[in-house]
Amino acid sequence: MSTHQTLPQSTGPRPADQSDRRSTDPPPHPMRRAEDRAPTRLAVSLVVPALNEARNIPWVFEQIPDCVGEVLLIDGDSYDATVRVATQILPTVRSIPQSGKGKGNALRTGFLAARGDYIVMMDADGSMSPAEIPHFVHFLENGYDFVKGSRFVEGGGSLDITRFRRLGNHALLALVNRLYDATLTDLCYGFCAFRRTFLDQLDLHATGFEIETEMIVHALRSGLRIAEVPSLELPRRNGRSNLHAISDGRRVLRTLLSERPGAMASPAPREGNAP
Repeated sequence: MSTHQTLPQSTGPRPADQSDRRSTDPPPHPMRRAEDRAPTRLAVSLVVPALNEARNIPWVFEQIPDCVGEVLLIDGDSYDATVRVATQILPTVRSIPQSGKGKGNALRTGFLAARGDYIVMMDADGSMSPAEIPHFVHFLENGYDFVKGSRFVEGGGSLDITRFRRLGNHALLALVNRLYDATLTDLCYGFCAFRRTFLDQLDLHATGFEIETEMIVHALRSGLRIAEVPSLELPRRNGRSNLHAISDGRRVLRTLLSERPGAMASPAPREGNAP
């Protein structure tokens, strides 16, 4: 059974026995511990997939905290000024074109190019605040392997999610928790961080938005030490979302069913980790 930690309140992540512990304390006997050292800029790589986000990039990049050592903008063949604006705002940004289509392909491109010890992924539309990144890094530095944002623990929330999307997320989340005997509080939210050394264990091959679910399922299946931290989802600042609730929800469901424990179906064709 996978080890999983959730941060249901502002008191920090709780172990399986639900004993109280302050958020600054390291977890008891973690499966894998972080090295005993303070965070450094070079330790953190921020991967930001973007498609026509020129109007949103300035707000996102201007808030990136000092703990981030490198920023990778993975451009999905934008026809606007996304790359030019990103370079003007942050001259050190590494702009990398993705070779395929979809958010999953973009993220895998960035993960493979990242050089930091820790990889953080977030959207370019302004719905996630870079100011929350140090909180994710804190738990990686204190013994966790995979840290995911949650909109549904105390301190988190969403100013954007619709009732339909909330119900879909709840149903898919219930399936994951049942299949993997987990107690996660959020599923379809792409603000995550993990140790780069576990990229092979995550074994990512999804091409679309379902990659967020694939990451969580594979982290659970691999026994990675998981923490959930509160995150506030903001409304997209400009433009229209590339998310399609029904079609993307179906892709997430297919991913869960095809990779459920004991599934005997033939695996779907895979691209592999390389884009």
